[in-house]
Parts: sequence; C-alpha cells; structure tokens
Amino acid sequence: MLITQRKPKEEILEYLKKEENIFILACGGCAEACESASAKEIKEIEKEIKEAKKNITLTLKIDFLCNKALLTTKLINYIEKIKNSDSILVLSCGIGVQALSKLIDKPLHPGLNTIYMGGFQGLWPSEEKCQECGNCLLEFTGGICPVTSCSKSLLNGPCGGAKDGKCEVDKERECGWQLIYEKLKRLNKLEILEKFIPARDYNNMLPSKEILRLPFYDIEK
Repeated sequence: MLITQRKPKEEILEYLKKEENIFILACGGCAEACESASAKEIKEIEKEIKEAKKNITLTLKIDFLCNKALLTTKLINYIEKIKNSDSILVLSCGIGVQALSKLIDKPLHPGLNTIYMGGFQGLWPSEEKCQECGNCLLEFTGGICPVTSCSKSLLNGPCGGAKDGKCEVDKERECGWQLIYEKLKRLNKLEILEKFIPARDYNNMLPSKEILRLPFYDIEK
C-alpha cells in the first residue's frame, strides 16, 4: 500500500489555470484507503474546481489505477468524455498517474502526493515505480517520473550522454528524459521543459498529522 495526501488547493488550481473542461479520475485502492480519494475529498475537490469556474466533464473512480489492464477495460467506456476534456486530474499515487500516462496522450495533473514509507519503494509488477518524493513532479514531465525513469534521477534533464535513445549508464534502458521529451511533444507541451525544477525537499516526504491518525498507520513505529 502507498500512502498519499492531497496537494494544496492552490497548486491544483494552478495546474488547471489554462483549462476549462476537467475529467477527474480517482483511485479506489490505496488512495481511497488513506482517505485522499474518499467520497468526501472528491466532493471537496469538485467544489473547488467549480468555484474556479471550471467544468467537470466526469468524475470516475476505478479500483486500482496502477493495473493497466483494468484501467484500459474501464476507460474504454469513457473515450468520448476524455476526448472532450482538456485534461485529467488524477487522484492516485505516482504509479497510478504513470500507468495512465502509458495508455493515453492527454495532459495529466497529479492531485496527490505520495508519502515516504520508511525505505519501501512503491512498485507494481510492471515498469512503473514510485520513490514517494512527497511532492509529485509528474505534472512537469508528461506523467513519466524523472526520478525512477532516469538512471541518474535527474530532475532537469537530459544529461546529454544518451545514444540512440538508450541510457549511457544502462545501455539496455531507454533514456527517461528522451521518453519525457517525446511525451510532451505529443501533448504540444514542450514549453514545460523551460521550467526549472528545484532539488527535492526531503522534508516533504514526511506524512502529515492527518495521515498519521489513520487506522492503518501505526504512529508508534
């Protein structure tokens, strides 16, 4: 299980600033268990988006966004809604956002941060991984994590050492920043790469008091 908590309202609305029609996609797995994608939280987010004069095309919850087979089966029924949306606000851990990015070329906005779990790296038996940075950066990289997809975990890439799309550290591995560039190009969002991403603040990895109070989180450990 991965622990998530909601990003600040101001940060989410900044993501949506230039958009009008928003599709909200929530995870009914880990995110719901730690109440960051509970019915109450979703209603609050919907309210804030509407108050910002945005239109919500659909709010959909899928049990596990990290499961691409399940995700594909569910989303196929909502293709038109997705096409008619400017972007998708994703309420899940970083793995869920990455899984969705593999399936569709649509601007994705992470609505949650994934919190550090004391040495356990969040993973799924597929390619997606999450290091629980506490401040998800997938907004700026097309839904492809620069920390786990890049061998050097560069936040402002590429390093310049890749050849034929392959990493210079692991020659069998695709360059994470090449993938990010290609994804943003397909989304017509290459201007995002002009933004400088500061070094990770490891204080962000700590869970909030609200998370610590949840039943599954043993505060004594």
